[in-house]
Amino acid sequence: MSRKLLVPATALTVATVLALAACAPSTDESAGGGEPKTGGTLKVLANGDVDHLDPQLVAYVPTYNVMRSISRSLLSYSASNDAAERIVLQPDLAEAVPEPSADGLSYRITLRDGITWGAPDGERAIVAADVERGIKRLCNPLISGALAGYFTGLIEGMEEFCTGFAAVAPEVDPMREYIENTDITGIETPDDTTVVFTLTKPASDFPFMLSLDAADPAPIEALDNLPDSPEFRRSFVSSGPYKVADYTPDAKLVLERNEAWNPDSDPLRKAYVDSIEMTMGVEGDAAMQQLQAGSADLLFDLTPSPANIQQLKAQNDDKFSTMENGGVDQFMWINTKSPNNGGALADLKLRQALQYAIDKTAVVQTMGGEELAGVTNGIFGPGILGYEAYDPYPANDGKGDPEKAKQLLAEAGFPDGITLKLPYRNVGTQPDIAQTVQASLERAGITVELTPVPPTDYYANFMTNPENATSGAWDIALVGWSPDWQGGAARSVFQPQFVFDGTPQTYNYVDYDSDAANALAERALAAATPEEAGDLWHQVDEAVMADSPMVSIAYRLKPNYHSARVGGFVEYAQSQNGDWTNVWLNG
Repeated sequence: MSRKLLVPATALTVATVLALAACAPSTDESAGGGEPKTGGTLKVLANGDVDHLDPQLVAYVPTYNVMRSISRSLLSYSASNDAAERIVLQPDLAEAVPEPSADGLSYRITLRDGITWGAPDGERAIVAADVERGIKRLCNPLISGALAGYFTGLIEGMEEFCTGFAAVAPEVDPMREYIENTDITGIETPDDTTVVFTLTKPASDFPFMLSLDAADPAPIEALDNLPDSPEFRRSFVSSGPYKVADYTPDAKLVLERNEAWNPDSDPLRKAYVDSIEMTMGVEGDAAMQQLQAGSADLLFDLTPSPANIQQLKAQNDDKFSTMENGGVDQFMWINTKSPNNGGALADLKLRQALQYAIDKTAVVQTMGGEELAGVTNGIFGPGILGYEAYDPYPANDGKGDPEKAKQLLAEAGFPDGITLKLPYRNVGTQPDIAQTVQASLERAGITVELTPVPPTDYYANFMTNPENATSGAWDIALVGWSPDWQGGAARSVFQPQFVFDGTPQTYNYVDYDSDAANALAERALAAATPEEAGDLWHQVDEAVMADSPMVSIAYRLKPNYHSARVGGFVEYAQSQNGDWTNVWLNG
């Protein structure tokens, strides 16, 4: 499952992260388009809608640009076209990026001056109680936030709070009563500008988690309506430079200036345009035509098609760009629970044979070539703290080693080859990628039976159904994954996919677990410095790959395009697109 859209490859070293952390935020005002200008309406084209307009519930990457405009976070990132700089954590509502206490169990945050809500009764300060309220809203009994699990077991007392909340009637009054009168022991607000988080165990990535909109403060008005209900959306109280002026689901979203926003309190957003208008229901080719004609400016959930990209690259169009985010797309999961072939995939040698058999460079070519994709060999992709370029199963620089694969097959008891079932999403380039994998495995004597699965069913009904694993409905399967936040986000790759504590994880398809990897991850989360954490997360990567639960194949770059009238196009890491709050319009 790839909740995030994927990203160009330059290995980000820990030293680079540390050096950049001391730099002033940059929004690359020189990034094309002349001098910054104020005014105008930024026109954004979308095929679909936002997933939510409730910050605590947002998990869909394109929606992060909407949230960037209307809801400020405690911590965030500078918009930048520098791949390393844009994933360095920066203060937003907080005065500074917090440091852990000596025991690693608490973080003290001081809110900056001048931060305000655009409340119905006029401008009002954002206070510590609003931060606590936002965290509490994550596990409401009507609809819990998709990312709530990262916080629930980590903030002291939050698990107990959420257990109690689950018993509350999912109605406005009882939920408001519970939130306002029930404490989370691990969140203290000694005064209006101070929040102290106490954790159940050290978590060096906790500040990065506070960059998620899931952790945004919530005003008292957020409790007046059911979470993300039509009434909630209509009465959304903004803390960002824009507010919701008009919203028609699946049709249009209009944002206009929030008069209560204080630019002096916001180091990350310039808010050059007067308003932002997002039109939904637009198809990809039609959207590109409008951008090239100058009648629209940016894309929301759309990207240039392969044909568009080929044309733009041939023309050296500088309005086309790509970016990375630490994800891997494609992984090939190996079903160690499959009863097929006598349960052969439980044998490490057979899994290692698959590592050597795949021609990863051929898959990269199928994905658009080296300017749009690159080979990966571990669980982390480039652009994440813990990623290192290494190759635990070297096979001719990613081209595959069929002879080595055949040798391992024979040692595993299959000298004459083996037949495996591979389902794939029947959409976009996925059929071509599946056929490319099939062809490379056949060179090693591995016959692959392909089964198309509708894209809407692939994750929701096929891969996440444990019976399909234990019944042998699949042996190997192609999936993608990208981190839920930026920079120090290794946990959000490792925890959902490679940890089994007795409760099946949705995207850990075979209940994979490694004591060695888990112990290293605990040490990484308790690390005193980013450098130490990065080194330990790489060791986690090595420990997982030693077990060979899946084959890491490639990362995909996220392509973006904008109109000629857009100036200052700078990339916002969370949304994997240009930052709406930092572009301006020429004409």
